[in-house]
Amino acid sequence: MPADLPKLVTALARRARAASLVLATASTDQKNAALTRLAVLLDSRIPASTNALLAANARDLAAAKKNKLTSAQIDRLTLTPPRIAQMAEGVRQVAALPDPVGEELERTVRPNGLEIRKVRVPIGVIGIIYEARPNVTIDCAVLCLKSGNAAILRGGTESFHTNRMLVEIIHQAIADTPLSTLDVRLSTSAVQLIPTTDRAALTTLLKLDSLVHCIIPRGGESLIRFVAENSTIPVIKHFKGVCFVYVDQDADPAMAERIVVNAKVQRPGVCNAAEQLLVHGAVAGTLLPRLARALLEKKVELRCDQASAAILKKHQLAHRSAKTADYTTEFLDLILAVRVTPSLEDAIATINRDSSAHTDAIVTRDTAAAQRFLAGVDSAVVLWNASTRFNDGFEFGLGAEIGISTDRLHARGPMGLRELCSYKYVVTGSGQVRG
Repeated sequence: MPADLPKLVTALARRARAASLVLATASTDQKNAALTRLAVLLDSRIPASTNALLAANARDLAAAKKNKLTSAQIDRLTLTPPRIAQMAEGVRQVAALPDPVGEELERTVRPNGLEIRKVRVPIGVIGIIYEARPNVTIDCAVLCLKSGNAAILRGGTESFHTNRMLVEIIHQAIADTPLSTLDVRLSTSAVQLIPTTDRAALTTLLKLDSLVHCIIPRGGESLIRFVAENSTIPVIKHFKGVCFVYVDQDADPAMAERIVVNAKVQRPGVCNAAEQLLVHGAVAGTLLPRLARALLEKKVELRCDQASAAILKKHQLAHRSAKTADYTTEFLDLILAVRVTPSLEDAIATINRDSSAHTDAIVTRDTAAAQRFLAGVDSAVVLWNASTRFNDGFEFGLGAEIGISTDRLHARGPMGLRELCSYKYVVTGSGQVRG
């Protein structure tokens, strides 16, 4: 590790902490002005910003091709004028969202006259560790700014030049923000990018628990596990999305087909796509072939347990025998593990054992069965008669999201502006002393 690297990262974190204390007191109008200016600078009709950003992105793309990244990885890395314009629109959408800071959650008055208010406040300094997609830089920065948090960004090596230019544009937007009489001067240190791809910088950041208050990793399971295992700072995370759809014995067949196909096929490479299908044994003989045909038409490979394989074999439908590991695998591909289950209770027990507690759904017309499933499945998001693909900040009406959490403390499920806040108690008295 270079001798000056820990000092560099520590100094960056100190600046972020100082900036967070100022940002926490900024007005909604001031934060929105910074975001609006950022959207203008990102807009593809502003040639200077767009050209500089596209030039930086071209450097990363050239390196990606040289390093033989896959076509899918290169696509995620690529910026175009329409994609930049889409990023700008996302910033405007966040600016239009309600400001969570200062929201009163509870108010009580004690018998002695003390007024106690529970008020939403920023977390402080948030470190975000992520991989290839450069739009994450903008998403995370604007969500942190709007919620009053300073952000320390550590993007992937493959998007380093693009991320650096994006942060320069963010700094320009902050510097351009006009001040009214009561406004504080926002610091560009409110959003910082770790200026090196050296893994040692990340290791240093993860130990700065006196300056950084929360770490959010976004990326593959190996990255998230590295962060969780090496951080002395609280980490908000999900390791993977092993999501289930359970088709109950009282499911509407057409609805079941529509939901199962959408949950698996609409975008198979994301964490809220279905990886596992459970079908109640009472209807598997008639309903499973219908579901299989619809999935096979979409080029989905079915990996079946003994019971489901026997049914599909009888109907001459293509399938493979599942291995034990398939029942807990996040495929992120057009592959679906299929099992027949004897009961609702067995389905709940199977999901609680084999899922990643991310997103699980039941399809049924039976209200009592649905309510039992919703209460019994211990996952961050449970759905009744809806696709798992709806576990998303935008779909939940939160605007953009900074990630999806399967943790049980502080935040669970899609994390929007409110989830980037903590709270404090504000107590007002009239001279009370404790006897």
